[in-house]
Amino acid sequence: MTTLVITVMLILLLLGFPLMVPLLAGALLIIVVELPFIDADALIRQMITGIEPVVLSAVPLFILAADIMTRGRTANSLLDLVATTIGHIRGGLPITTAVSCALFGAVSGSTQATVVAMGTPLRPRLQQAGYKDSFNLALIVNASDVALLIPPSIGMIIYGVVAQTSPAQLFIAGIGPGLLILLLISLWCYVYTRWQGIEGSERATWGARGRALLRALPALGFPVIIVGGIYSGIFTPTEAAAISVLYAAILEFGAYRSLGWRDLLEVARSTGLITAVVFILVGAGQAFAYSISFAQIPQELVGPLIDAVAHDPTLALLAIALIYFVGCMFVDPIVVILVFTPILAPLVEAAQLDPVLVGTLVVLQAAIGSATPPFGVDLFTAIAVFRRPYLEVIRGTPPFIAIMILATLLVIFFPEIALFLRDLAFD
Repeated sequence: MTTLVITVMLILLLLGFPLMVPLLAGALLIIVVELPFIDADALIRQMITGIEPVVLSAVPLFILAADIMTRGRTANSLLDLVATTIGHIRGGLPITTAVSCALFGAVSGSTQATVVAMGTPLRPRLQQAGYKDSFNLALIVNASDVALLIPPSIGMIIYGVVAQTSPAQLFIAGIGPGLLILLLISLWCYVYTRWQGIEGSERATWGARGRALLRALPALGFPVIIVGGIYSGIFTPTEAAAISVLYAAILEFGAYRSLGWRDLLEVARSTGLITAVVFILVGAGQAFAYSISFAQIPQELVGPLIDAVAHDPTLALLAIALIYFVGCMFVDPIVVILVFTPILAPLVEAAQLDPVLVGTLVVLQAAIGSATPPFGVDLFTAIAVFRRPYLEVIRGTPPFIAIMILATLLVIFFPEIALFLRDLAFD
Protein backbone atom coordinates (compact mmCIF):
# COMPACT_ATOMS: atom_id res chain seq x y z
CA MET A 1 0.00 0.00 0.00
CA THR A 2 2.78 2.40 0.91
CA THR A 3 4.54 1.83 -2.41
CA LEU A 4 1.30 2.39 -4.32
CA VAL A 5 0.55 5.66 -2.53
CA ILE A 6 4.07 7.01 -3.05
CA THR A 7 4.02 6.02 -6.73
CA VAL A 8 0.67 7.70 -7.40
CA MET A 9 1.73 10.89 -5.63
CA LEU A 10 5.04 11.05 -7.52
CA ILE A 11 3.30 10.53 -10.87
CA LEU A 12 0.87 13.35 -10.12
CA LEU A 13 3.74 15.63 -9.11
CA LEU A 14 5.69 14.83 -12.28
CA LEU A 15 2.58 15.50 -14.38
CA GLY A 16 2.54 19.03 -12.96
CA PHE A 17 -0.55 18.88 -10.76
CA PRO A 18 -0.76 21.44 -7.92
CA LEU A 19 0.72 20.02 -4.72
CA MET A 20 -2.65 19.75 -3.00
CA VAL A 21 -3.79 17.19 -5.62
CA PRO A 22 -1.15 14.51 -4.79
CA LEU A 23 -1.83 15.01 -1.07
CA LEU A 24 -5.57 14.55 -1.43
CA ALA A 25 -5.19 11.76 -3.98
CA GLY A 26 -2.90 9.85 -1.63
CA ALA A 27 -5.30 10.31 1.27
CA LEU A 28 -8.31 9.23 -0.81
CA LEU A 29 -6.45 6.18 -2.17
CA ILE A 30 -5.65 5.01 1.35
CA ILE A 31 -9.28 5.44 2.44
CA VAL A 32 -10.73 3.62 -0.57
CA VAL A 33 -8.26 0.72 -0.73
CA GLU A 34 -7.02 0.24 2.82
CA LEU A 35 -9.74 1.72 5.03
CA PRO A 36 -13.10 1.19 3.27
CA PHE A 37 -14.92 1.27 6.61
CA ILE A 38 -14.12 5.01 6.90
CA ASP A 39 -16.46 7.41 5.14
CA ALA A 40 -14.62 9.46 2.50
CA ASP A 41 -16.42 12.52 3.88
CA ALA A 42 -14.04 12.21 6.83
CA LEU A 43 -11.32 13.71 4.65
CA ILE A 44 -13.39 16.85 4.18
CA ARG A 45 -13.95 17.08 7.92
CA GLN A 46 -10.22 16.63 8.47
CA MET A 47 -9.43 19.42 6.00
CA ILE A 48 -11.70 21.72 7.98
CA THR A 49 -10.10 20.54 11.23
CA GLY A 50 -6.67 21.29 9.79
CA ILE A 51 -7.38 24.98 9.32
CA GLU A 52 -9.38 25.45 12.53
CA PRO A 53 -6.53 26.20 15.01
CA VAL A 54 -6.70 29.82 16.07
CA VAL A 55 -2.94 30.23 15.75
CA LEU A 56 -3.25 29.81 11.97
CA SER A 57 -4.99 33.17 11.79
CA ALA A 58 -1.51 34.62 12.31
CA VAL A 59 -0.50 33.39 8.84
CA PRO A 60 -2.65 35.74 6.71
CA LEU A 61 -1.92 38.58 9.11
CA PHE A 62 1.85 38.19 8.78
CA ILE A 63 1.46 37.83 5.00
CA LEU A 64 -0.59 41.05 4.93
CA ALA A 65 1.96 42.93 7.04
CA ALA A 66 4.80 41.70 4.79
CA ASP A 67 2.92 42.78 1.65
CA ILE A 68 2.31 46.27 3.02
CA MET A 69 5.96 46.70 3.97
CA THR A 70 7.28 45.26 0.69
CA ARG A 71 5.33 47.85 -1.27
CA GLY A 72 6.26 50.68 1.11
CA ARG A 73 9.45 52.29 2.43
CA THR A 74 10.33 49.88 5.23
CA ALA A 75 12.83 47.92 3.14
CA ASN A 76 14.72 51.01 1.96
CA SER A 77 14.90 52.48 5.46
CA LEU A 78 16.46 49.28 6.81
CA LEU A 79 18.84 49.11 3.86
CA ASP A 80 20.05 52.71 4.36
CA LEU A 81 20.64 52.09 8.07
CA VAL A 82 22.81 49.02 7.52
CA ALA A 83 24.66 50.55 4.55
CA THR A 84 25.66 53.70 6.44
CA THR A 85 26.73 51.66 9.48
CA ILE A 86 28.89 48.88 8.01
CA GLY A 87 29.04 49.61 4.27
CA HIS A 88 32.58 51.02 4.45
CA ILE A 89 34.32 47.94 5.90
CA ARG A 90 35.94 45.24 3.74
CA GLY A 91 33.06 43.16 2.45
CA GLY A 92 30.67 45.77 3.82
CA LEU A 93 28.30 45.76 0.86
CA PRO A 94 27.59 42.01 0.81
CA ILE A 95 27.45 42.01 4.62
CA THR A 96 25.00 44.91 4.33
CA THR A 97 22.96 42.73 1.98
CA ALA A 98 22.97 39.81 4.42
CA VAL A 99 22.06 41.95 7.44
CA SER A 100 19.39 43.86 5.51
CA CYS A 101 17.80 40.60 4.37
CA ALA A 102 17.84 39.30 7.95
CA LEU A 103 16.30 42.51 9.29
CA PHE A 104 13.59 42.59 6.66
CA GLY A 105 12.98 38.89 7.22
CA ALA A 106 12.54 39.62 10.92
CA VAL A 107 9.96 42.21 9.92
CA SER A 108 8.11 40.30 7.19
CA GLY A 109 8.58 36.61 8.02
CA SER A 110 8.63 35.80 4.30
CA THR A 111 11.67 34.59 2.36
CA GLN A 112 10.19 35.39 -1.04
CA ALA A 113 9.13 38.89 0.02
CA THR A 114 12.68 39.45 1.28
CA VAL A 115 14.22 38.31 -2.03
CA VAL A 116 12.07 40.85 -3.87
CA ALA A 117 12.26 43.75 -1.41
CA MET A 118 15.98 43.63 -0.62
CA GLY A 119 17.38 41.94 -3.72
CA THR A 120 15.93 44.44 -6.20
CA PRO A 121 17.84 47.50 -4.89
CA LEU A 122 20.96 45.67 -3.66
CA ARG A 123 21.88 43.50 -6.64
CA PRO A 124 22.77 46.50 -8.89
CA ARG A 125 24.94 47.95 -6.12
CA LEU A 126 26.81 44.67 -5.72
CA GLN A 127 27.35 44.43 -9.47
CA GLN A 128 28.64 48.00 -9.62
CA ALA A 129 31.09 47.27 -6.79
CA GLY A 130 32.62 44.39 -8.79
CA TYR A 131 30.99 41.30 -7.28
CA LYS A 132 30.15 38.43 -9.62
CA ASP A 133 26.44 38.13 -10.25
CA SER A 134 26.42 34.42 -9.38
CA PHE A 135 27.68 35.39 -5.91
CA ASN A 136 25.15 38.23 -5.65
CA LEU A 137 22.18 36.02 -6.51
CA ALA A 138 23.24 33.23 -4.15
CA LEU A 139 23.85 35.74 -1.35
CA ILE A 140 20.43 37.36 -1.71
CA VAL A 141 18.59 34.04 -1.87
CA ASN A 142 20.39 32.44 1.09
CA ALA A 143 20.43 35.51 3.33
CA SER A 144 16.70 35.90 2.73
CA ASP A 145 16.14 32.39 4.10
CA VAL A 146 17.08 33.63 7.57
CA ALA A 147 13.51 34.97 7.51
CA LEU A 148 12.29 31.42 8.11
CA LEU A 149 14.11 31.30 11.45
CA ILE A 150 13.90 34.79 12.95
CA PRO A 151 10.32 35.54 14.05
CA PRO A 152 7.79 36.00 12.69
CA SER A 153 8.06 32.75 10.73
CA ILE A 154 5.17 31.26 8.81
CA GLY A 155 7.06 27.96 8.61
CA MET A 156 7.23 27.76 12.39
CA ILE A 157 3.53 28.48 12.71
CA ILE A 158 2.73 25.65 10.28
CA TYR A 159 5.07 23.24 12.07
CA GLY A 160 3.67 24.24 15.46
CA VAL A 161 0.13 23.46 14.32
CA VAL A 162 1.00 20.12 12.69
CA ALA A 163 3.26 18.93 15.54
CA GLN A 164 1.15 20.52 18.30
CA THR A 165 4.14 22.50 19.53
CA SER A 166 4.05 26.04 20.90
CA PRO A 167 4.65 28.58 18.08
CA ALA A 168 5.75 31.11 20.69
CA GLN A 169 8.53 28.82 21.90
CA LEU A 170 9.51 28.03 18.31
CA PHE A 171 9.71 31.76 17.54
CA ILE A 172 12.13 32.38 20.40
CA ALA A 173 14.19 29.24 19.66
CA GLY A 174 14.72 30.31 16.04
CA ILE A 175 16.57 33.50 16.96
CA GLY A 176 19.87 31.81 17.92
CA PRO A 177 20.23 29.70 14.75
CA GLY A 178 19.12 32.67 12.63
CA LEU A 179 21.83 34.91 14.07
CA LEU A 180 24.37 32.08 13.74
CA ILE A 181 23.65 31.75 10.01
CA LEU A 182 23.86 35.53 9.58
CA LEU A 183 27.28 35.52 11.27
CA LEU A 184 28.57 32.66 9.11
CA ILE A 185 27.31 34.31 5.91
CA SER A 186 28.95 37.60 6.93
CA LEU A 187 32.27 35.83 7.53
CA TRP A 188 32.08 34.26 4.06
CA CYS A 189 31.32 37.69 2.55
CA TYR A 190 34.44 39.09 4.18
CA VAL A 191 36.60 36.17 2.99
CA TYR A 192 35.15 36.32 -0.54
CA THR A 193 35.73 40.07 -0.79
CA ARG A 194 39.39 39.74 0.20
CA TRP A 195 39.77 36.82 -2.19
CA GLN A 196 38.38 38.90 -5.08
CA GLY A 197 40.41 41.98 -4.07
CA ILE A 198 37.38 44.27 -3.81
CA GLU A 199 37.74 47.39 -1.66
CA GLY A 200 35.15 48.80 0.72
CA SER A 201 33.00 51.82 -0.07
CA GLU A 202 33.40 55.32 1.31
CA ARG A 203 32.69 55.72 5.02
CA ALA A 204 29.39 57.48 5.77
CA THR A 205 29.41 60.57 7.97
CA TRP A 206 27.97 60.42 11.46
CA GLY A 207 25.27 62.81 10.32
CA ALA A 208 24.24 60.42 7.55
CA ARG A 209 24.22 57.54 10.02
CA GLY A 210 22.06 59.50 12.43
CA ARG A 211 19.54 60.40 9.73
CA ALA A 212 19.42 56.78 8.54
CA LEU A 213 18.83 55.61 12.11
CA LEU A 214 15.98 58.06 12.61
CA ARG A 215 14.33 56.92 9.37
CA ALA A 216 14.73 53.25 10.31
CA LEU A 217 13.62 53.49 13.93
CA PRO A 218 9.93 52.93 13.14
CA ALA A 219 10.77 49.84 11.06
CA LEU A 220 12.99 48.47 13.84
CA GLY A 221 9.93 48.54 16.04
CA PHE A 222 8.59 45.41 14.32
CA PRO A 223 11.00 42.83 15.78
CA VAL A 224 10.93 44.63 19.12
CA ILE A 225 7.14 44.42 19.25
CA ILE A 226 6.90 40.83 18.04
CA VAL A 227 9.81 39.25 19.92
CA GLY A 228 9.52 41.48 22.97
CA GLY A 229 5.78 41.00 23.25
CA ILE A 230 5.93 37.22 22.94
CA TYR A 231 9.05 36.95 25.14
CA SER A 232 7.44 38.98 27.91
CA GLY A 233 4.11 37.19 27.62
CA ILE A 234 2.19 40.37 26.80
CA PHE A 235 0.58 38.75 23.77
CA THR A 236 0.45 35.54 21.76
CA PRO A 237 1.91 35.03 18.26
CA THR A 238 -1.58 35.54 16.81
CA GLU A 239 -2.00 38.83 18.65
CA ALA A 240 1.51 39.82 17.57
CA ALA A 241 0.49 39.24 13.95
CA ALA A 242 -2.55 41.50 14.31
CA ILE A 243 -0.43 44.20 15.93
CA SER A 244 2.17 43.93 13.15
CA VAL A 245 -0.53 44.61 10.53
CA LEU A 246 -1.75 47.65 12.44
CA TYR A 247 1.81 48.89 12.91
CA ALA A 248 2.65 48.36 9.20
CA ALA A 249 -0.49 50.22 8.14
CA ILE A 250 0.25 53.16 10.45
CA LEU A 251 3.83 53.26 9.20
CA GLU A 252 3.25 53.02 5.44
CA PHE A 253 -0.13 54.74 5.11
CA GLY A 254 0.46 57.32 7.82
CA ALA A 255 4.05 58.09 8.83
CA TYR A 256 5.84 57.36 5.55
CA ARG A 257 2.81 58.10 3.32
CA SER A 258 4.30 55.63 0.83
CA LEU A 259 0.97 53.93 0.08
CA GLY A 260 -2.49 55.23 -0.68
CA TRP A 261 -5.93 53.76 -0.21
CA ARG A 262 -5.91 52.56 -3.81
CA ASP A 263 -2.95 50.32 -2.95
CA LEU A 264 -4.94 48.68 -0.18
CA LEU A 265 -7.14 46.74 -2.60
CA GLU A 266 -4.15 45.27 -4.42
CA VAL A 267 -2.48 44.39 -1.12
CA ALA A 268 -5.65 42.65 0.09
CA ARG A 269 -6.00 40.73 -3.18
CA SER A 270 -2.38 39.54 -3.08
CA THR A 271 -2.66 38.50 0.56
CA GLY A 272 -5.90 36.63 -0.13
CA LEU A 273 -4.38 34.62 -2.97
CA ILE A 274 -1.29 33.59 -0.98
CA THR A 275 -3.37 32.78 2.10
CA ALA A 276 -5.73 30.61 0.07
CA VAL A 277 -2.83 28.55 -1.26
CA VAL A 278 -1.32 28.08 2.21
CA PHE A 279 -4.61 27.10 3.84
CA ILE A 280 -5.54 24.65 1.07
CA LEU A 281 -2.17 22.97 1.57
CA VAL A 282 -2.63 22.87 5.35
CA GLY A 283 -6.10 21.33 4.97
CA ALA A 284 -4.87 18.76 2.44
CA GLY A 285 -1.91 17.95 4.68
CA GLN A 286 -4.23 17.31 7.62
CA ALA A 287 -6.34 14.92 5.52
CA PHE A 288 -3.19 13.11 4.38
CA ALA A 289 -1.85 12.85 7.94
CA TYR A 290 -5.22 11.48 9.13
CA SER A 291 -5.30 8.73 6.50
CA ILE A 292 -1.68 7.60 6.88
CA SER A 293 -2.06 7.51 10.67
CA PHE A 294 -5.07 5.19 10.43
CA ALA A 295 -3.25 2.99 7.94
CA GLN A 296 -0.17 2.79 10.21
CA ILE A 297 2.07 3.96 7.36
CA PRO A 298 4.34 6.10 9.60
CA GLN A 299 5.10 3.07 11.76
CA GLU A 300 5.79 0.99 8.65
CA LEU A 301 8.14 3.57 7.16
CA VAL A 302 9.86 4.80 10.31
CA GLY A 303 9.94 1.52 12.24
CA PRO A 304 13.38 0.42 10.97
CA LEU A 305 14.69 3.96 11.44
CA ILE A 306 13.47 3.99 15.05
CA ASP A 307 15.23 0.70 15.71
CA ALA A 308 18.44 2.08 14.19
CA VAL A 309 18.72 5.56 15.73
CA ALA A 310 16.15 6.08 18.51
CA HIS A 311 18.68 4.99 21.15
CA ASP A 312 20.86 8.00 20.29
CA PRO A 313 19.16 11.45 20.22
CA THR A 314 22.01 12.90 18.14
CA LEU A 315 21.64 10.23 15.46
CA ALA A 316 17.87 10.74 15.51
CA LEU A 317 18.29 14.49 14.95
CA LEU A 318 20.76 13.85 12.12
CA ALA A 319 18.30 11.46 10.46
CA ILE A 320 15.42 13.95 10.79
CA ALA A 321 17.55 16.78 9.41
CA LEU A 322 18.65 14.67 6.43
CA ILE A 323 15.09 13.62 5.57
CA TYR A 324 13.73 17.18 5.66
CA PHE A 325 16.78 18.56 3.84
CA VAL A 326 16.37 16.16 0.93
CA GLY A 327 12.60 16.68 0.86
CA CYS A 328 12.85 20.48 0.77
CA MET A 329 15.28 20.28 -2.17
CA PHE A 330 12.44 18.96 -4.32
CA VAL A 331 9.14 20.15 -2.84
CA ASP A 332 7.79 23.34 -1.26
CA PRO A 333 8.89 23.40 2.44
CA ILE A 334 5.33 23.81 3.70
CA VAL A 335 4.30 20.62 1.92
CA VAL A 336 7.36 18.77 3.29
CA ILE A 337 6.46 19.88 6.82
CA LEU A 338 2.86 18.79 6.34
CA VAL A 339 3.80 15.37 4.95
CA PHE A 340 6.88 14.36 6.96
CA THR A 341 5.94 15.71 10.41
CA PRO A 342 3.23 13.11 11.14
CA ILE A 343 5.35 10.36 9.55
CA LEU A 344 8.38 11.14 11.74
CA ALA A 345 6.36 11.78 14.91
CA PRO A 346 7.00 8.20 16.21
CA LEU A 347 10.76 8.74 15.89
CA VAL A 348 10.61 12.06 17.77
CA GLU A 349 8.64 10.36 20.54
CA ALA A 350 10.80 7.22 20.66
CA ALA A 351 14.03 9.23 20.89
CA GLN A 352 12.45 11.56 23.50
CA LEU A 353 13.54 14.64 21.58
CA ASP A 354 12.64 18.18 22.60
CA PRO A 355 9.82 19.10 20.17
CA VAL A 356 10.96 22.74 20.05
CA LEU A 357 14.50 21.70 19.11
CA VAL A 358 13.10 19.38 16.43
CA GLY A 359 10.85 22.17 15.11
CA THR A 360 13.76 24.61 14.92
CA LEU A 361 15.86 22.01 13.10
CA VAL A 362 13.02 21.28 10.67
CA VAL A 363 12.53 24.96 9.82
CA LEU A 364 16.31 25.30 9.37
CA GLN A 365 16.15 22.50 6.79
CA ALA A 366 13.25 24.33 5.12
CA ALA A 367 15.52 27.38 4.91
CA ILE A 368 18.29 25.32 3.32
CA GLY A 369 15.91 23.57 0.93
CA SER A 370 14.36 26.86 -0.19
CA ALA A 371 17.73 27.86 -1.67
CA THR A 372 19.07 24.46 -2.75
CA PRO A 373 18.96 23.00 -6.26
CA PRO A 374 17.22 21.45 -7.99
CA PHE A 375 13.84 22.91 -6.97
CA GLY A 376 14.35 25.35 -4.07
CA VAL A 377 11.41 27.77 -4.21
CA ASP A 378 13.52 30.89 -3.63
CA LEU A 379 15.74 29.98 -6.56
CA PHE A 380 12.75 30.27 -8.85
CA THR A 381 11.69 33.51 -7.15
CA ALA A 382 15.14 34.91 -8.00
CA ILE A 383 14.87 33.63 -11.59
CA ALA A 384 11.52 35.39 -11.99
CA VAL A 385 12.51 38.65 -10.27
CA PHE A 386 16.00 39.10 -11.72
CA ARG A 387 15.33 37.41 -15.07
CA ARG A 388 18.50 35.32 -14.96
CA PRO A 389 18.93 31.73 -16.20
CA TYR A 390 18.68 28.82 -13.78
CA LEU A 391 22.34 27.78 -14.02
CA GLU A 392 23.54 31.30 -13.23
CA VAL A 393 21.30 31.52 -10.17
CA ILE A 394 22.54 28.23 -8.71
CA ARG A 395 26.22 28.62 -9.63
CA GLY A 396 27.15 30.51 -6.48
CA THR A 397 25.09 28.45 -4.02
CA PRO A 398 27.58 25.71 -2.89
CA PRO A 399 29.45 27.83 -0.27
CA PHE A 400 26.15 29.03 1.19
CA ILE A 401 24.72 25.50 1.29
CA ALA A 402 27.88 24.44 3.14
CA ILE A 403 27.30 27.27 5.63
CA MET A 404 23.71 26.12 6.21
CA ILE A 405 24.82 22.52 6.71
CA LEU A 406 27.47 23.67 9.18
CA ALA A 407 24.80 25.62 11.07
CA THR A 408 22.63 22.48 11.15
CA LEU A 409 25.44 20.40 12.64
CA LEU A 410 26.20 23.08 15.23
CA VAL A 411 22.54 23.17 16.32
CA ILE A 412 22.44 19.36 16.55
CA PHE A 413 25.64 19.03 18.58
CA PHE A 414 25.09 22.23 20.59
CA PRO A 415 21.30 22.45 21.04
CA GLU A 416 21.71 25.35 23.47
CA ILE A 417 22.08 27.55 20.39
CA ALA A 418 18.35 27.11 19.87
CA LEU A 419 17.14 26.33 23.38
CA PHE A 420 18.97 28.90 25.51
CA LEU A 421 16.57 31.77 24.83
CA ARG A 422 13.57 29.41 24.91
CA ASP A 423 14.58 28.14 28.36
CA LEU A 424 15.26 31.68 29.53
CA ALA A 425 11.86 32.87 28.37
CA PHE A 426 9.61 29.97 29.28
CA ASP A 427 11.22 27.99 32.12
